[in-house]
Amino acid sequence: MPRGRSRKTPETALLKSAELIGWALGGLEREIVVTKNRLVTLTAEAARLRRRLGARGAAAMEAGAAAVASGVRKRRKLSREARKRISERMTKRWAEWRKKNSK
Repeated sequence: MPRGRSRKTPETALLKSAELIGWALGGLEREIVVTKNRLVTLTAEAARLRRRLGARGAAAMEAGAAAVASGVRKRRKLSREARKRISERMTKRWAEWRKKNSK
C-alpha cells in the first residue's frame, strides 16, 4: 500500500463537500432559531416598556421618532450674552492668527 495521503477521487471530494455544506446549514439553522428567540424576547420587552410609558409617553415617542426619521434635530439655543462672548473670542482668535501669518 502506498504511503502518504490518499488521493482524492471526485466521489470522495463531493462527499466531503456535501458533509461540510450540511454542517454549515446546521449551524445557520441554529443561528436562525437563536435569532428568532432573541427577536421574540426583544419584542416582548418593547411592549412592556410601551405599556409602562403609557399614552402620554407614546405621543412623545412618536414625535421623537418623526424627528429622527426626518433628520431634524432639536437645537439648543444660546443666550445673547453667550453668542456675544463667542463672537468676541473668535474675533480675537482670528486677529491673532492673521497677525501670526502675515509675517
